[in-house]
Amino acid sequence: MTVGNMEKVEIFNTDSRGRGLKSKQDLLSGDVVFAEPAYAAVVFDNLTYHVCHSCFKKQARLQRCGQCKFAHYCDRTCQKAAWTEHKNECAAIRNYGKPTNETVRLASRILWRMARGEDIVAEDRLSSLKDLQDHVDDLSEEEKTELASDVEVLSSYWHPNNQHFDNQFLSHIFGVINCNGFTISDQRGLQAVGVGLFPNLCLVNHDCWPNCTVILNNGKIELRAIHQIKAGEELTVSYVDFLNLSADRRNQLKKHYYFDCTCEHCTKGIKDDLMQAVKEEDGKKPSDETVKGVIEFSKMALEKIDKDRSEGLWSNVTKLCRECLKKQEPVLADTNLYQLKFLSLASEVLSYLQKFEEAAEYARKMVEGYQKLYHHNNAQLGMALMRAGVTHWHAGLIEPGHAMICQANGILLVTHGPTHPITKDIETMRCQTEMELRMFKDNEYLYYQMREAALKNQKMHMMAEPSGEYIKELFHRKK
Repeated sequence: MTVGNMEKVEIFNTDSRGRGLKSKQDLLSGDVVFAEPAYAAVVFDNLTYHVCHSCFKKQARLQRCGQCKFAHYCDRTCQKAAWTEHKNECAAIRNYGKPTNETVRLASRILWRMARGEDIVAEDRLSSLKDLQDHVDDLSEEEKTELASDVEVLSSYWHPNNQHFDNQFLSHIFGVINCNGFTISDQRGLQAVGVGLFPNLCLVNHDCWPNCTVILNNGKIELRAIHQIKAGEELTVSYVDFLNLSADRRNQLKKHYYFDCTCEHCTKGIKDDLMQAVKEEDGKKPSDETVKGVIEFSKMALEKIDKDRSEGLWSNVTKLCRECLKKQEPVLADTNLYQLKFLSLASEVLSYLQKFEEAAEYARKMVEGYQKLYHHNNAQLGMALMRAGVTHWHAGLIEPGHAMICQANGILLVTHGPTHPITKDIETMRCQTEMELRMFKDNEYLYYQMREAALKNQKMHMMAEPSGEYIKELFHRKK
């Protein structure tokens, strides 16, 4: 389908959630409902010198704008492509004396585009920015003070080009960004690198168990169906990660998006029992006191781990994870959120330390728990299966590794589509592990001999430090 083509959807008024989007036709799992380029987007402040300001790719060496010395690009092609958006920004930075924070920069880009007359409702734009919700009235006093400060900076930084916007409208734009700023990922979809505004996406309402997912592919967002959708059915996405108790998800949504979630999974507390389940043997469960003790120990361990991670003390992290998992094992069920948290931490850090066999065992338990909780076509489940499969592959466990990579490939084809870089990567892995699996089944001894010889001839390769922060939330929240 062409970019911006909205022929499959239409706006409607919901009973209690304002406007929404519904499908005008039957959709299949993996169908692209619509694709949309950003109305405006900026790189995060802390990645200014590491990410291209045009295509948002992470690069080791970038060329900077010779005038403002702020914007960075892959090459002249990216710089030329970004000039329409950067021209006003370039002059503003030089006149103001320095770049502003990412929120003010994004607001400025939105206003410059509006000043060029590019906020018209058309076939590819279902709503004007003026009509989007801003929830300014719902802000706390502290947030309103911060908003007033941003408006003041914007008024000094932005050059209106004969187009006047009053402070009330500037506040509206900041409110829209606060509620609807979409997280921009790097080219492989693994790290958040910026924030952008996509007006059509802003119309899609939340559900904790949605029928669609959103990914960024080649600079455009794609709304993709994750299961069959009937004509006339509302299109929904999840604004928060499902792996939280329903009460916690509702608190997050109320705090950040200013609404009370009334989806079925929240109102009925679906899967809450699994997320806080304890082990049961012969009809007997551990005492409440025992469970409370393990949970408290887990919470304290997480605080210590956060500190050790920030200092790169990975051996301390693995020691705490092992100790905590040993205490959890006889008490917490395999779907308990605390156990899943430590299984994820342990597998990630041990993979970084190249202790793949131990990491693989933790990763296996983690994905088994995830599969009981997540929707079968959830992108987070697909990414977890991919990482677990790669860990098993590195550990020489080719059969389960290949099986997990195949499962991940099936999910990511739905959530990301065949043209996304991460899907292309995993298809390459699938082909490689399939070939190795055939070799393994033909002659197991020869397979391990060849594998050992190959590893000896390779230089030691250090994996990237575990960040622990994969993209789990749809919209970017201002820190």
